[in-house]
Amino acid sequence: MTRFLRAWAHLEEGLVAFLLALMTLVTFSYVMVNNLYTVFYDAADLFPFAETPLFAIGDFIIDLAQEMTWSIALTKACFAWLIFLGIAYIVRIGANIGVDLLVRLLPERARRGVGILTCLICIAYTALFAVSSYSWVMALMRAGIGAEDLDQYGVLQWHITIIVPIGFTLVLIRLIEVLIRMLRGRQITMELSNESTDALKLQDEAGTEEKST
Repeated sequence: MTRFLRAWAHLEEGLVAFLLALMTLVTFSYVMVNNLYTVFYDAADLFPFAETPLFAIGDFIIDLAQEMTWSIALTKACFAWLIFLGIAYIVRIGANIGVDLLVRLLPERARRGVGILTCLICIAYTALFAVSSYSWVMALMRAGIGAEDLDQYGVLQWHITIIVPIGFTLVLIRLIEVLIRMLRGRQITMELSNESTDALKLQDEAGTEEKST
């Protein structure tokens, strides 16, 4: 079981990295193609003897850019997948931001109780959205509606939106893991990231480095 969880954690991180890389690559390619044709048009003006092949290359690049409307749709789809995979990943590493100044003032037992209650509320909320989004995706699957600008490649809307119930299910699993750790006494609260604490820590580290130099 431990090996499976470790392998899934690596797969989760790999998927997030892959989606980020794909989004960057597609966006960069689209921007390059949309601006590259001007280079050949300008070269055709500078070198009249070669204007015919240069204009032909420029026209080809323009046509290619006009056909790349799919790149925007693909970037949006990757971003949607990145969001829902990222939510589960953030819950796993405890990087989601929380305002817990008052909770930190409570005694340990009270903080643990608040943490369990908070986790139960999050689990209920996540489960509700997981079930609702599953019904939504099933409706899209029955409708068989094509995805905008991607339907020409056989991509349907439910192929993209399937990440919504998957993402909420992954978050639900992570929250249940957090709840089990709190019930076993291995964790007190949700262990959310605190921006003010992190900022003060960075400030202290910077001051320490200045003194050492």
